[in-house]
Amino acid sequence: MKVPFPDLGILKRLTPRTLFARSLLIVILPTILLQIVATYIFYERHWNNVARRLAQGVSGEIAGIISLTDRFPGEDAQSSILSIARTQMQLTITFEKEGRLSISAGQQGSYGFLERHMARALQQSLPGRAFTLKTNDLLESVIIRVQLPNDILQVIVRDKRLFSSTTYIFVMWMVGISLALLAVAVLFLRNQMRPIKQLSDAAERFGKGQEVEDFKSTGAQEIRLASSAFHEMKHRISRQITQRTEMLAGVSHDLRTPLTRMKLQLAMMEEGDAKQNLTGDVDDMRHMVEGYLAFAKGQEAETVETVNIVNLVNEIVDNALRQGTTIAFTAPDPIDTRLRPNSVKRCLTNLVENARRYATEIRIQMSLTENQILILIDDNGPGIPREMRVDVFKPFRRLDTSRNSETGGSGLGMTIARDVMHSHGGHIRLAESPSGGLRVELFFPH
Repeated sequence: MKVPFPDLGILKRLTPRTLFARSLLIVILPTILLQIVATYIFYERHWNNVARRLAQGVSGEIAGIISLTDRFPGEDAQSSILSIARTQMQLTITFEKEGRLSISAGQQGSYGFLERHMARALQQSLPGRAFTLKTNDLLESVIIRVQLPNDILQVIVRDKRLFSSTTYIFVMWMVGISLALLAVAVLFLRNQMRPIKQLSDAAERFGKGQEVEDFKSTGAQEIRLASSAFHEMKHRISRQITQRTEMLAGVSHDLRTPLTRMKLQLAMMEEGDAKQNLTGDVDDMRHMVEGYLAFAKGQEAETVETVNIVNLVNEIVDNALRQGTTIAFTAPDPIDTRLRPNSVKRCLTNLVENARRYATEIRIQMSLTENQILILIDDNGPGIPREMRVDVFKPFRRLDTSRNSETGGSGLGMTIARDVMHSHGGHIRLAESPSGGLRVELFFPH
């Protein structure tokens, strides 16, 4: 039999998202539960017992007074009894001559906590007698009226006789200690969250390709270990990028020397099919070497600067217009953001150049949201099939089936664009353009 579990979706939505709020909730919830349990136990045992015994004491005194008035009738006796009740029992007693209560014996109304205890005690001490209980407007005393054979006995009992002040002291101590513990917990949690926030900010900046200096590891031992692991990871990644860039740049540079010699030898050869074929191979190798160098240059470390990205795109658009490209650009007000200007310019130039090769019209749109900058590059070219949009980012991958094979290129333009976006903490995505061609979507963090 399958046991149904309650839907936890609402609970998940109500749960705080931040680590500080969740840690604080872990501290607060047990404290509140402990107070509820302690208050319940106090209410059921201590306060209940104290209130019951105080009510029994007062009801016993009232029963004693009634017994004395029955045994010793007369004005003088009543005056003595009233004096004793006032001075020794702290009760204010009056007699209402020829009075009658309009309720039956032991009838109770909607009583509060203390009144219920007092009513039960009076029922036990004064069996068969009618009485009423009433609390005055200021809750300072309880007025008890008891039906006597010929008169009504009215007793005013101060709240101190029926209520223990230790209740307030207990509650105040619980609330005060809980607030003090909560303040200490918030202070310590803030100190523990500070190094975590520092590590999170450093990881975010490093993910966006910004320079991150080594910072001192603080906080708990686990946080120190995580900070040390982050520093080691950062240094390893930086070394790997530097080594790969230097190796790729060195190999590409060394290949240019034999290519130059081959071009000189081809220049001295007689014209013919063999020379034409070799010349085409040399040109292909030259394009590949230039692609290697462009790729290596894209991996070089560049200082992150605060740049108006709208002006940067405008420069690329102006350059394309000078080359006779039909291109339109729409953007909001100037947007200042931190990035590597040369890398981003190289990325956008490659994308515009690709669109110019295969399309006759290009449209660039830029928009700004709360946390990112979106750049859309649309063209009216043949586009890229959906199943090939992932392969286009692979190095040296040219989709000749969907693009003109005579346009050249080494197949590194999209790879460079993707690496530049990833190094800035953004991403690139291909989609279908409303113009019928390819749409390139660039997402920059802001």
